[in-house]
Amino acid sequence: MKDLLEYLARNIVDDPDAVEVTEEEDDRGVILTLRVAPDDMGKVIGRGGRMARAIRAVVRAAAADQDMATKVEIVE
Repeated sequence: MKDLLEYLARNIVDDPDAVEVTEEEDDRGVILTLRVAPDDMGKVIGRGGRMARAIRAVVRAAAADQDMATKVEIVE
């Protein structure tokens, strides 16, 4: 899932080298944390949060195929 999130984010932003994805596991599943350059936050979140919801939906759907629970957090 980490690779999928990184791929999606790198293709959205202007500075793909600044994309960083970390992965943590807890008792409820996997938490993926996405960090991008400050100038690219608007692109990743999108108007009204549409892009962020779409990214989360794609990752969640891919994780469901592997019987995993995932959560995507977008931080500065």
